[in-house]
Amino acid sequence: MPKGILLLATPEGWRHSVLTVDGGMHCGRLTDVPVNADPAEARAAAAAMVEGLAHDFHEARVDVTWDPPREPGSWTAQVTVAASPPNAFG
Repeated sequence: MPKGILLLATPEGWRHSVLTVDGGMHCGRLTDVPVNADPAEARAAAAAMVEGLAHDFHEARVDVTWDPPREPGSWTAQVTVAASPPNAFG
């Protein structure tokens, strides 16, 4: 299950590392985001990727909350399990 995201702007493109609750890390590049994309676009793409992974592999909804940037070209986010909706069948 993902617990955090590190997003980096590099000359070759947007790189990400997804941190997991068990101490793992999955790294890669946001292939669908252009090198010169706005940081907000890259953050949205990274969040959507993690939300999709949590859904597909853990059947969980997650919220991604971006921290204020500490240095140029680098962003971090916290990933938390979203509150489950009440059971519609009660």
